[in-house]
Amino acid sequence: MSLWSRWFPGTPPLAPAAARRLAAWQALSPASKPVRLDQNRFVVMDVETTGLSLTRDHLIAIGAVAVKEGRIDLDDSFEVVLQQETSSGKDNILIHGIGGTAQVGGIAPVEALLRFLEYLGRDPLIAFHVSFDETMTRRALKKYLGLNFRHTWLDLAYVAPALYPELARKYRALDDWIEHFHIQNFARHSALADSLATAQLFLVAMETARQNSIENLKGLIELEKAQRWISRTN
Repeated sequence: MSLWSRWFPGTPPLAPAAARRLAAWQALSPASKPVRLDQNRFVVMDVETTGLSLTRDHLIAIGAVAVKEGRIDLDDSFEVVLQQETSSGKDNILIHGIGGTAQVGGIAPVEALLRFLEYLGRDPLIAFHVSFDETMTRRALKKYLGLNFRHTWLDLAYVAPALYPELARKYRALDDWIEHFHIQNFARHSALADSLATAQLFLVAMETARQNSIENLKGLIELEKAQRWISRTN
């Protein structure tokens, strides 16, 4: 089996109702105007998985919260546990707190992922260390929906050090940044709690970006790309 087929297996057949819902999401148009930080909706997300391997492990839960017009909207949040055939190991459960009963009794993956897409719409995604969240999400969407998920992401793991270069060498993990900015996390390694903490970090980053005359998402994406280049050369 090739590495590609292990990561992104073949398209599964979808029930007609599910196929219609997926087609409706695919028909949505992305924003045509510049995405302003103070006017648009952003979805900050985090995932919980069976482990940290991008090839062997898989998605257990998605948590997300919206930032709209520069504010966190707690009423516009999302959380789902994908039904597992068997629960993950005890050590894994101790990390994210999603017990075996909750995993086996979760939402069927097709339904869970359709709900996520419908919640997301075409709004940009924000995460800390995007590569992991994106890969695990893409794998699940390909496996269960047959969707080649292409979306706009912003990685705060690069944006934060770009905005605060004096802290770049000292702070690496999400815990470092939220502690520095006195952000509370009510349940570390809960997907929804981590997305809320990340959303608060995003608000801090947006304010600093505006102070540096960065008013839209494009400016932050360019900042992220520059920081990625710096990280590779150091």
